[in-house]
Amino acid sequence: MTYDFTVVIEPDEEGYHAFVPALPGCHSHGVTLDETRENIAEAVELHLESMIEDGEEIPLEQTPYFVTRLSVPIAV
Repeated sequence: MTYDFTVVIEPDEEGYHAFVPALPGCHSHGVTLDETRENIAEAVELHLESMIEDGEEIPLEQTPYFVTRLSVPIAV
């Protein structure tokens, strides 16, 4: 079976950090975007396999998250 999840990748001090909002605790890192994508895919696979072994229900993401940029003015 194939599962689809939204993955958030953001830059950090050592390259990139990736996480899956629908799978709390599922995070990975990489120096390049390609490495980060490969690492998070492996992390998701291991996370799901662990959930299945533990008898946990796999959350199904109905629609992808919406990510946007927001400017907030602050009066100081």
